[in-house]
This record gives sequence, structure tokens and C-alpha cells, in this order.
Amino acid sequence: MSEHLADHPALQASALRFAYPGSAATFDNISLTIRPREIVCLLGGSGCGKSTLLRVLAGLQAPSAGQISFLDAPLTEPSPRSALVFQQASLLPWLTVAGNVGFGLDFSRQPHITPAQRAQRVQQAIDAVGLAGCEGRYPAALSGGMAQRVALARALAREPELLFADEPFSALDAITRAEMQTLLVEVVHRWHSAVLLVTHDIDEAILVADRIVLMGGQPGRIVREWQVDLPQPRIAHAAAVSALRLEILAALLGERSSA
Repeated sequence: MSEHLADHPALQASALRFAYPGSAATFDNISLTIRPREIVCLLGGSGCGKSTLLRVLAGLQAPSAGQISFLDAPLTEPSPRSALVFQQASLLPWLTVAGNVGFGLDFSRQPHITPAQRAQRVQQAIDAVGLAGCEGRYPAALSGGMAQRVALARALAREPELLFADEPFSALDAITRAEMQTLLVEVVHRWHSAVLLVTHDIDEAILVADRIVLMGGQPGRIVREWQVDLPQPRIAHAAAVSALRLEILAALLGERSSA
């Protein structure tokens, strides 16, 4: 990342509104800034529009109103300098782990890289998520946690400035989920990527985020924000984590009761 970009927001959105044709607004008047190397968790109950907001911010859907700037340029479509991870790993069954991780690096909108650079990127991403030695396996031979590691590696291989993640660990068991949360923090800091993580899990937000943004209401809006300054690993700071959890839970319940 250049010094210029490091001094500017990775993403900046102002006065966003989204409504499907003929329907009420899903969310309205959303303004959000994500700084370089910052992990932002978008937290909220079902139906508040957080996943739709992520898709709009990623350029997958156009807003009904408002503006989005990504790396100091207007965003009108998905950027090759961002990447997405969803709840389902969505691996291609006929490709190996290495093939899945490298999938997309040769697309025309991606920056051109040499075969040697491509191989290096793929291997570095596989190593980063702890799957060295599994390069030749096919998806059918992977556990759910391993499949999500491959999905994360596929995103990292693009060397994104901003990683969008929509509840990527919600289908995993508790232990695997905790391992993936730790891994996410480690690898994005190593890659110097910013992250927007959508979740409905308060504990997940507290454990990984630098900043938590709470959405609520219909149409959805930003209700509150918390800067999380606790050092990692946060599980070692149980009292502070518990206090923050109760504060966020109270805000979430208060928002629902006033709806």
C-alpha cells in the first residue's frame, strides 16, 4: 500500500440508501468509513439490512442513493483490489486446493502477473491459512473448517486492500469457528488488508474487531459504534470482554424494543 493510500480511507460511503423496486427501503442514510488495516464488524439482528449493505459497499449492487468511494475513486462495480468471503466456501469441486486458491487470478480485470508470481501468491496464501501440504487435495476431502480456510486463502491470493466477509464462520462448530476468528485477525494484519465483517454474533465481533458498528431498525440504520482497544488475544481479558458484551447486548435489545 502506498503512503498516499495509507493516509486515506480504504472505503468511504455517505448517505447510502437501498430499496428493491416497488419495496420499502432496506436501509437508509448510511454513512461509513473504513480505514486501511482496520477490521470493522457490522453487527445486527436478522432483517436489518447488513448483508445487503455489504453487497452494496462491495459493488455487487448499486445503491438507490448515496455515494461510495474506494481507494479515493468512485465505486460503481466490484473492484479487483477487493475480495469477498461468504458463509459457504463455494469451492469448485473439480479443482484442487491450489487450483481453488488461484482461481480468478487470471481473470481479465485482475492485474497481470507472471506464472511465477501467481504460484508464489497461491503458495503464500495456502501457507498463511495453515494448509501447507494440502495443495493437491480436492474439496470432497476437506472438512468444513478446511474449506473455509481455502476460501479465505483464495481471497488473500488477490492481495486485497479490503476484504468483505459475510458471516463466513457461522456454519462452523464452536472450536473451528474460534480458530478461524483467530486466523482472520492474524492473516489480515499480516496482509495489511482492511476488513468489513458482517456478523450477528456479539462475541465474534468483540474478539476480532477494531471497531463495531451496530445496525438496527427498519429501514436499517447505524445505531451505535464502539472502538475496541483491547489487546489480542481478547479471550485473555475476560472481564473487559464481558462488560463490552453486556453494553452491546443492551443496545441491541434497546433498539429492538423501540422498533
